Parts: sequence; C-alpha cells; structure tokens
Amino acid sequence: MAHDTLPEPGTRLGARDLCEEAVAGILQRPGRSALTVLGTVLGIGGFVAVLGLTATAAGRIGEQLDLTRATTVTVADRAGTDQGRPGADPPTSFPADADERLRRIDGVEAAGVWWPVPGNPVLSDRPTGGEHPATTVLAATPGAVAAMAPTLRAGVTMDAFAQRTGQRVVLLGQAAAEQLGVSRLDAQPAVYLDGLPYTVIGIYSDVRRQPATPPGAIVPARTALEQFGPPGGGADRRAQGLIATRAGAASVVAEQAAVALRPDSPDSFTVTPPADPHGLQDGVGSDLTRLFLALATVCLLVGAAGIANATLVAVLERTEEIGLRRALGARTRHIAAQFLTESTVLGTLGGLVGTGLGVLAVLAVAAAHDWTAVMHPAATLAAPLIGSVTGLLAGLYPSLRAARTDPLTALRGG
Repeated sequence: MAHDTLPEPGTRLGARDLCEEAVAGILQRPGRSALTVLGTVLGIGGFVAVLGLTATAAGRIGEQLDLTRATTVTVADRAGTDQGRPGADPPTSFPADADERLRRIDGVEAAGVWWPVPGNPVLSDRPTGGEHPATTVLAATPGAVAAMAPTLRAGVTMDAFAQRTGQRVVLLGQAAAEQLGVSRLDAQPAVYLDGLPYTVIGIYSDVRRQPATPPGAIVPARTALEQFGPPGGGADRRAQGLIATRAGAASVVAEQAAVALRPDSPDSFTVTPPADPHGLQDGVGSDLTRLFLALATVCLLVGAAGIANATLVAVLERTEEIGLRRALGARTRHIAAQFLTESTVLGTLGGLVGTGLGVLAVLAVAAAHDWTAVMHPAATLAAPLIGSVTGLLAGLYPSLRAARTDPLTALRGG
C-alpha cells in the first residue's frame, strides 16, 4: 500500500555547514590559500590605490588650476597694427601707459603687454655664428613680466627703469641659459640677439602664467621696439595683455579691462576671462581614471586567474574526498556550492585586505607630498564586493568540474 512506502529523505547542506566546510578546506592548506589570496590582494589593492591616487592627483590639479587660471585674464589686440599710432609705446591699440591703466582696476595685482619679437631673432652666445638654441623671444613690459610670475633661479626680474630707458637686458629661461653656458650672473654675462649684445639680468625656471608660447627669453618692450620694430600683424604675432588678479576678481576685471585701456574704442580688444577650472579638472581626472582603471582591471584578472588555478588544483587533489561525499549522499549542487563558497571566501578576504592596503597607500603618498588625500566612498566600499565577485566567477569552472566528478571513479582513485 502507498502509505507503507516512505520517500527517501533528501540531503541538505545548510549555510552554516557550507561555510564551515569552506573554511576547513581553506585552512587545510594555509600556505597555498595565503598565496592565492595574495593575487586578489594585489588586484584589489591596486584598484583602490589607483582610483584614490587619481582622485587625489585630480584634486591637486584642480587646486593649481584654481590658483592660476582663476586669476588670469588675457586681452588680445583685435586691430593689430592697423590702428597703430606713431610714437605710441607699444604702437598698437594698447596705450603707452597700459600697465598703469590696468593696474588701477580694483582686483588687479599685476598687468602688462607682451608680444613675440618680430623676425624671430637668433639668440646666441657670440656675435656671429655659433650654435644656439631655438628660443622664443618675447617683448614684455614690467607689468606683464610680473603677471607671468617667473620663478627666478638667479638675478633679478625686469623693472620700470629698464623699460623706460630701453636697456639691452634679457631674462633667460633655464634651458636657454644652460645651452648658452650662462650659469652665474656676478660677471654680468652677455648673450646676443641677431648680433646685438644683451646683459643677462636673471634666469628663471618657469613662469606661472604661460603666454601662448612658453618664453625662452624676455626683453623690455621698449628695447624690442627700438631694435626689432613693432609687433607683427598676424593673429599670433600681435600684442596681448596679461592680467593677474586677486581670487574672485577675474570676472569683474575682465568686464572693465577694455574700457580702462581705451575708453574711446573698447571694441579694439577681445578680453578673455578665466576658463572654468573644474571642467578641465574633471576632464583630466576622467582621463587618468580610465587609464589607471584599465591597469587595475589587469590586476584583478591576475588575481582571478590565481583563485581559479588554486581552486582547480584543490579539486584535483581532493577527488577521493569528493567521491566519498557523493557516496554519502552529497548531491552535485552541494559539491559545486562547497568549492564555489571556498573561492568566494578567498576573493572576499583578498578584497578586504587589498582595500585596506590600497587606502593606506593613498594616505602614505598624500602625506609624503603634503597633498589632501581624496577617496571616493563608492570605490572603497565596493572593493571588497568586487573581490567577492571575482572569487565567485573564478570558482565557477572548478566547482562545476568538481560537481561532475563520478563517485565510483573518484573512490577507485581514477
């Protein structure tokens, strides 16, 4: 009769039993497990570190952009030499006292006029012949030099006396000075522009506010007018204004600059306020993130390959154990779950340890360079989960292979 036959009770493997079996399997070979976890640690640690360092570097770039770009206003001469006036200094739409007019605007710290010296004069260490570096030579008023904010390595910067009297003096960029053999200024060394001697009064390593072309040498504007003529008429050769402002004053200064220069013809100039630094910062940060994220992905793939290899080796070594478990009633899904849980636990451990090491790496680099460490919580919190998913995916094939093991063959040692 039907009530005399009872169904065979099904085997069950609870979550607690599954975790205990997985942990026991991992602890059976602690050395191998540690090496397996190491791959994931490096992958997750690299993932967290590169994202943190990218965010920190982007923040640092943003700080520099805020300090420089947000306080820089440029003025372009739209008319060029067409509206030049004889006797003006310089002979462009800019008035002779452009520095002073711009300096009167509230919020301006330094301002002046500059242009590429026409004719591309040859800078050399001797009057005629000889090797010389290809150097961009700019003519600039003292206010423009102050707005550029050169970082002096030796000597002094240009002053109003050199401009007013048309002195043959020059500020050299560090690269040009090295190529010309100028290292000390106590003997008042001279270099030559198209055969004309110029005394080197200063050497600078860089300029904070770059003109269109980084200058290799800077000479007084009045001297350039007398020796090489007025600025060229091309769009890239015209005189331009450079204004350094206080923080937060750039937009107001940009609105007033053209009228301050030429109340009678403000349309002679195109004034460009500072660009939004956050847009450039986001662009740079996005590019760096994509680059380093690709590297972190490679690290994760290496870690996944390590887990998959270790789990597969464990399956091959424990074939008899698998056969015994099957003979005692374990089903294929129980065997698959056991090894899948082991690989997931390994991935999770690697994710946790790697996240901690990655955060410590970002903090150490930021502290060493006196930066502000930036860590996105989403990346930090998701990293251990990524480790778990990596371990889960890496254990799929080994666990399926273990589940398909024939119990009779396994018990016979085949």
